[in-house]
Amino acid sequence: MNINEIQSKISLAIRAAYEGGLEILKVYGSDFAVEHKEDKTPLTLADKHAHQAICAHLETTGIPILSEEGKKIEFAERNNWEYFWMIDPLDGTKEFVKRNGEFTVNIALIHNGTPIGGVIYVPVKNTLYFSIVELGSYKIDHYKGGSSDFETLTASAKALPAHRQTEKYTIVASRSHMSAETEALVKKLEAEHGEVEVTSMGSSLKICLVAEGAANIYPRFAPTMEWDTAAGHAIASGAGKQVTDHSTGAAMRYNKENLLNNWFIVQ
Repeated sequence: MNINEIQSKISLAIRAAYEGGLEILKVYGSDFAVEHKEDKTPLTLADKHAHQAICAHLETTGIPILSEEGKKIEFAERNNWEYFWMIDPLDGTKEFVKRNGEFTVNIALIHNGTPIGGVIYVPVKNTLYFSIVELGSYKIDHYKGGSSDFETLTASAKALPAHRQTEKYTIVASRSHMSAETEALVKKLEAEHGEVEVTSMGSSLKICLVAEGAANIYPRFAPTMEWDTAAGHAIASGAGKQVTDHSTGAAMRYNKENLLNNWFIVQ
């Protein structure tokens, strides 16, 4: 797939993420009911409707889709995929249920286990992050549809990282999942850097804070799935940041037989 084809695919993913976000907001503004999946995490109509809207676009590419809300696909089949879409129609379902706005639509384009492009859309804030790793990562603060053409959007977007690093060493951590190991790392970083600032955030927005330069590091020493991180990984990579598997010391890989991520650090 050449760079023009990748641009076309990411432009389509931007449109898909935006329309998925519209479906989420329809439910967010209602008295929604919460179901529970087998692993006891909440599932709402928003997940289902966003999944349908996103897949309606991405299926036109002929590229396989692996989604949290899609059917389970055997490894023997997906192991042969050169390219595939990894999507999380609603990342941060707990934040959605809490109604704090910190949830996202995540879409990544994966090539041989590595994210090469990504889209993260924040429906409540109309914030769009998008990336082709080879061309960089970008942020638009008020995206309300319209053109989804990659080149057109980059002309009006902020290239990431967009922030000057603050004087204080800043750690971003999960609002819903602060493990003992993360707390231990915070103490270690305090010893190295003096006073540090710890900021909390939901969903893939934690990775985006590092990509933007608003935080130095995001350690995740707690369970996540591949669809939680793939789009954010692409955004971080395009901004010159590293998403490192804590177990291997190498970059995170995708489409493993077990889709559970190892612990990781973004910096």
